[in-house]
Amino acid sequence: MKNKNIISMVIILIAVITVSGCLGDSGTGVTEDTLIDDDTVKGDANAPVTIVEFSDFECPYCVRFYKETLGQINSEYIETGKVKMVYRDFPLSNHRQAQKAGEAAECAGEQGKFWEMHDTLFENGVSGGVNSFKQYAKDIGLNSATFDECLDSGAMADEVKNDMKDGSAAGVSGTPAFFINGELITGAQPFEKFKQVIDSKLEN
Repeated sequence: MKNKNIISMVIILIAVITVSGCLGDSGTGVTEDTLIDDDTVKGDANAPVTIVEFSDFECPYCVRFYKETLGQINSEYIETGKVKMVYRDFPLSNHRQAQKAGEAAECAGEQGKFWEMHDTLFENGVSGGVNSFKQYAKDIGLNSATFDECLDSGAMADEVKNDMKDGSAAGVSGTPAFFINGELITGAQPFEKFKQVIDSKLEN
């Protein structure tokens, strides 16, 4: 009977975790120095609260966060100058298109349209792979030749891998994962959870 109870508790714990996030390998925690690299910032660079998101364009829970929560954070906090957001790649190994999707966003960033590609990838999906990413580049008005060369050459591969390395070092083990002024929130949590943490950081 005791063993059955233990098994039941494990099953429940796994269910709770997988409801809100995609799982990867565990990392070990380090200082906040590794949280922010040279990634594109969304919002006022001097905003008092910083959200660093480690995400995967192929992760369904990351898509959920984008579609259900990010818009509210954007309108209430980012557009009002209270929060700035940094997106960092954390492509999980079981997501075949995630690495190149991350590279596509970084290549778009080289032409000043990281967030446009970010939005397009989450809105349209990544199942079409590189061919779709090249079409997305045209759709958002990038120089196609420059973008294609960047993507095909793997020029941004190390950038994406370095993001993941930093995330793992900071203790990220699945996506999406967020650091709000250093406080970790895991999974596609509802807006109310983000609001609670952000407001507490603003008060401090």
